[in-house]
Amino acid sequence: MAYRATALTRKNAEDKRDAFLRAARGLVAADGFRAATVAAIAGRCQASVGSVYSYFDSRDRLLAEVFRSAASHEVDLVRQAVAGSGRDARQRLGELIRIFSGRALHGRRMAWALLFEPVSPVVEAERLVYRRCYTDLGEQIITDGLAGRIFIAPDPRLASSAVMGAISEALVGFIRPDSPEPSPAEQESVIEGIRSFCFRALGTQPVPGGIS
Repeated sequence: MAYRATALTRKNAEDKRDAFLRAARGLVAADGFRAATVAAIAGRCQASVGSVYSYFDSRDRLLAEVFRSAASHEVDLVRQAVAGSGRDARQRLGELIRIFSGRALHGRRMAWALLFEPVSPVVEAERLVYRRCYTDLGEQIITDGLAGRIFIAPDPRLASSAVMGAISEALVGFIRPDSPEPSPAEQESVIEGIRSFCFRALGTQPVPGGIS
């Protein structure tokens, strides 16, 4: 008689797979993708290395899924903040910069993993999707700002890519794993400096005293 999976066995399999993903994400958040070895993931779940491979074709595929999940969470938070900041393009761009930078400075190890840590080509492909999501969001904001004569930019796509690149590069020295953790006051100063630079690059100023 052929084996047929029951609802319970399927649920148990899904739970075990999710546990491996949670374990991997915890390892990445603590020490980066390099720490998320199959042995470490299995150890956290008190499972065998072979059982991990019964749910994932390879470590790269597992880590790509971890990257996708973590990145989607970050992008969703930024989108929600931008959507809730009103219709003014300056406020929306300000929220994009504030939430992106603030979360990176607060969760430095995960931010480094998502933005800069060397990874396999399979995981790097997910990183390109992650960056494209932010560029798409910034492009829409800048396009709206151009329509309202708020920003100056000949090419909104290029301007968005430049803005996101400036934000990321400005954070490098503060989120490196071997760098000292910035104080809350330093974090605020960094975010304000990034905001000021990006708005000046687009030919305007942040909203004074606003949420941007």
